[in-house]
Amino acid sequence: MSKPVVAIVGRPNVGKSTLFNKLIGTRLSIVDDTPGVTRDRIYGDCEWLNHKFLLVDTGGIEPYSNDVILKQMRAQAEIAIETADVIVLVTDLTCGILAADTEVAAMLQKSGKPIILCVNKCDSIGAPAPEFYEFYNLGLGDPIAVSSVHGHGTGDLLDEVIKNLPAFDEEEEDDEIINVAVIGKPNVGKSSLINKISGEDRAIVSDIAGTTRDSTDTLIENQFGKFNFIDTAGIRRKSKINDAIEKFSIIRARMAVERANVCVIMIDAQEGFTEQDSKVAGIALEQGKACIIAVNKWDAIEKDTNTMKEFRDKLAVDFSFMSFAPIMFISAKTGQRLDRLFEMIAFVHSQNSMRISTGKLNEVLADATARVQPPTDKGKRLKIFYMTQASTRPPTFVFFVNNAELFHFSYQRYLENQIRAIFGLDGTPVRFIIRERGEGKK
Repeated sequence: MSKPVVAIVGRPNVGKSTLFNKLIGTRLSIVDDTPGVTRDRIYGDCEWLNHKFLLVDTGGIEPYSNDVILKQMRAQAEIAIETADVIVLVTDLTCGILAADTEVAAMLQKSGKPIILCVNKCDSIGAPAPEFYEFYNLGLGDPIAVSSVHGHGTGDLLDEVIKNLPAFDEEEEDDEIINVAVIGKPNVGKSSLINKISGEDRAIVSDIAGTTRDSTDTLIENQFGKFNFIDTAGIRRKSKINDAIEKFSIIRARMAVERANVCVIMIDAQEGFTEQDSKVAGIALEQGKACIIAVNKWDAIEKDTNTMKEFRDKLAVDFSFMSFAPIMFISAKTGQRLDRLFEMIAFVHSQNSMRISTGKLNEVLADATARVQPPTDKGKRLKIFYMTQASTRPPTFVFFVNNAELFHFSYQRYLENQIRAIFGLDGTPVRFIIRERGEGKK
């Protein structure tokens, strides 16, 4: 189950990004007095009193002309409402209630989702200023006084957030079912793929309303195994709203990836590799998921004998940061190579779940270090005493060494290549943990 989502919304310059950074404990969002400066990385993991959730920082809800005031505000507010389990509406004590605050509050009330009213810039300690009580007029219950700069009141705000987080059912998952997240930028063919495989290859299919995510799970059983496909195609590009839809499609992808065992990263063959593709793939990589790169709409490409090789070679460069991921060329429209896709999903899942004995690992380690001596620095040589596998999904290996600083990235990459050459580990990232002998747990 993916983490609950808490969205921070409000008009520009009320301190949303500053509050976001304070709550997650790091400076992820760009903070500036210029309206509309929030871009790109707008989500972060947050934890309070053992409750974990995904915090989302949204761009300011602001009209750009008199003709599109309600349209622009409604479009961005709807995206936040659609994605979040809990909504924090941020307002500004120093400005009081503006018309934009009233409009947004009215939109949020219609959602039926929990809304927490945060009055920011209450920077003085003690009783709130008289202006604070004006915010009761928004009709959202008791406002919470917060200073996002100094951190005053953030504990009270987080207490209220976790009171409203959805309860998660402790469902027992079927270990035989492989959860597959189909991720990619909008209009790349994610839903078409789900529709095709559920229409032709199904033995067991059911549509399950996605908890609070508005995603759809499709259960399929065939000769290759049992699969639960998570469709993340709920967001469609309706209009150019400061690429807000692109931002929220990234968040949808992240939520799907958290639930998945395998990620199918879909690329549009007609458009080729884009920056959005690298962002989506990066989410799967950082969470250690098994990955397949599926180039969709291959039927629409004019081909000669070298077309596929040239496309594959270019993608190998574009996806050099995840060179372990197999590349497939499919067509969701015609069903081309979909049987092979199922087979590949089952294979990379098994690779991601692989466990290797300590004895076999150290045989490979001894052979690798004999071929290429570990690095030295100022006369001191790296010694690797032994290695063991700590966990799976992804395969994670612990190296016990005399000096962690001597274990350079280049030598780690060499050992990773040796391990992959012997054991495969295709389609899955691997992780290394380096510990000095006698060192406590890091």
